Parts: sequence; structure tokens; C-alpha cells
Amino acid sequence: MKDLLNNGVIANDLASLTGNPVKVTSKPPDVVLSGQQEEPGLNLYLYHLTPNQGWRNAGLPSHNQNGSRVSNAPLGLDLHYLLMAYGRDEYQAEILMGYAMQLLHDTPVLTRAAIRASLSAIPSQQVSGGMLPAAFQALVAADLAEQIELVKITPETLTIEELSKLWSAFQANHFRLTTGYQASVVLIEGQKSTRAALPVLKSNLYVMPLKRPLIDEVVSAALPPSDPRITATSTVLIKGSGLQNDVVLVQAGSATVTPAGSNITDSQISIDLNTVAGLRAGVQATQVFHQLLLGDPPPGTPHRGFESNVAAFVLHPTISVPASASVATGTINVGFTPAVGKSQKVKLFLYQRNAPANVQARAYSFSAPRDNGIPANSPNTEVNSINFSFSNVVAGEYLVYVQVDGAESLLNLAAGQFDSPRTTITA
Repeated sequence: MKDLLNNGVIANDLASLTGNPVKVTSKPPDVVLSGQQEEPGLNLYLYHLTPNQGWRNAGLPSHNQNGSRVSNAPLGLDLHYLLMAYGRDEYQAEILMGYAMQLLHDTPVLTRAAIRASLSAIPSQQVSGGMLPAAFQALVAADLAEQIELVKITPETLTIEELSKLWSAFQANHFRLTTGYQASVVLIEGQKSTRAALPVLKSNLYVMPLKRPLIDEVVSAALPPSDPRITATSTVLIKGSGLQNDVVLVQAGSATVTPAGSNITDSQISIDLNTVAGLRAGVQATQVFHQLLLGDPPPGTPHRGFESNVAAFVLHPTISVPASASVATGTINVGFTPAVGKSQKVKLFLYQRNAPANVQARAYSFSAPRDNGIPANSPNTEVNSINFSFSNVVAGEYLVYVQVDGAESLLNLAAGQFDSPRTTITA
């Protein structure tokens, strides 16, 4: 840029217009001579550097998972300059600034030829990095002409307040006519050895539609008048769209299932929960995964593909209870399907059966023992039955149901009334 301004000074014969030789410098403002001995000239000063946003993340990451360098990511910088005009006589500074701004306006891009021509006039030890310490001599300024993107020069508007702060920071004696310019972008790229991959032996190109599965609801496959609530022995239907694919996986809770191809259509997937291990009572998050068959030999190996939204269903526990329990023992053993996890919250409910019409039915609730009865040093994380302790229960016949993480067990109907499971509490 300095060379461009210098050529413009000579081409436009500004020396004759100002009546004095005109110098173009690139010094800090505080060392430029001013006052009575001030000479007409232009000073181009680089006062600020900022990362270029377009190149900020280009070429990253530069290291692989083993820490080996795989690329020399370029550092993209925007250079911010102050262009100052000097002159002790009237209108000298204004004339010089006008010519300089017109010249930069007419030359918005620094061509490769112009950069090479300018750098060739600089002593070779400066271009090669010979003037720098040994550790930095690999930096070659001449690479600027070969960088992928040309350097563009654009005016940068600075307010009087901003200029005042800058000149105060420079601690220069006298403020001079000043304008701002930005040169973008200058790329600095390292020359360190990188780990290169071998050429691709064989390329596989796959073209496929963007088909994301969508779940609308998860329901029981049982038809009315059957109970629509889902238990561990139910068959569930995942309803939605775009569900069919070469490889389909379904995640229900912590279990992952591969449904049979005959149970999959584009709008529905059927899953028998009897075949799913690891399910627990409570809310189950459900998601459909499509894997893509890629690679050789055909049909390829499954790779991660598209994922559906997450839908939920409630898995209700089923229980078994003894025909009777004694107040004397104060315990009742309840069996669970599916098994109950150590950290699940479980409550037992007793509700008086066939209470007289004019008397409110008795009802009781009891919490499971700590950790659902699993000893602290036990390797087990789930149990199939829990011993509940009860007290102050009036003898009689009671319906029994439980809650596991908020999911209630089912009560069976007979003649339009809840009938079982039930137990008799004896005195």
C-alpha cells in the first residue's frame, strides 16, 4: 500500500503541486516530524489487527484425535490502517489526502503482480525473514502474492471521538488530517510437516432422499373393549410416518430392539414387549433410528443415519398378591412384572372391597422399604417382589394395586366393578 501511494505521488507530480518533495512513510505518528520543520507527506500506519470472520474457523481442526498435525490452518487477519497527511503550508495536507484517497478508491484490490513488484524492491533479507530471529526466519513475506484470496482495500469510517482517542494514545504532538482504511484479508499459514492420508483407493457415492422418521403416538395393539393401558405383556404400535427403512432400530427406555421386517410399515411398527429385556414400569421414552447401509461388500455395513422425534408411553406394572395376609405378621408380599429397580419409587394401596353403600370404603397406602428391600451391599439392582409392612389395617377384603414411578398397576373388572387383584386381611 505504501508503494502504491508512492507511485501515485510520482505519477501525479504532487511535488510540483505542493512546491516541495513529498514523502510517503509508514512510521508511528509520534516519530513523524511536525511543526515548523514539517515536510509535506503521507504516513500510512498499521494501528490495529483483527481476526477475519470469514477465515476464523477455516481448516480446523488442524490435529487429529491422536494429536498428529493434519493441516496448517491459515490465520486470517484484517489490517486496520490510519492514513495521515502532513504539510506546514496551506492546503498541502488537504491536497495530498485528496489524491491519496482517490488513488486507493481507484485501486480497491492489490493484484498479485503489484505485490510481487513491490516486494522485489525490498532488500532480500527482509523478504526472506533473514532480519528476524532464527526461530522466525521461515516466515516469508513474498507468500502474500500467492495466497488464495486477494487483499482488498476498503475505507473505514472513524468518528472524531475515535480519532481523538487514537491520537491521544499515540502521544503525538499535533493532530493531523486522518482517515481509516482496512486491508482484508492477509493469510498467514505455517509450513510445519503434516500427516497426509493415502489417496482414496475406491470411492462409494450414495444418493438417497432425506427421509426422517416421525412418531405420532405409541399405543397398545389391543382393540376395544380391552384395556388400552400397556403392560410388559402388551404389543405396542408405534404410529407415524416414514418409519420404514433398510435397517430400523427402536429404543424404548434403556432397551434397543430390532423389529422384524414383517412388523414394519411406513406408518406403523409393531413390537411385542415380551421380547424386550430391561424395561421398567413408568414412563418410557421411545425413538426410531434408521441406519444406512454403506461400504463394501454390498449391501454394506450399518452406519448412523436418521433419528425420529421422541415419544413416550406409560408401562403399567402387573402384580400378584397372596390370598390373605395377617395383621399379626404385618407384611404382605407383592410380586411385580416387570421387575422393580432399586431406585424406583413404589407405593402399595389397599382399598376396601364391597363396602356397605352407606359407609365410606376404607383405604390405606404404604411405601416400599428403603431401596425396595435390596441390601446396600447387594450386587442386585432389581427385585421381582417386595415385602410391604402395614399396620392399623381393619380386617376385611381389599383390592390391591401399586404405583411404580407414578404408573399404576391394573385392576381387573367383573360385572362392571373392580374385582382383582385382592387379598383378605385377617385379624
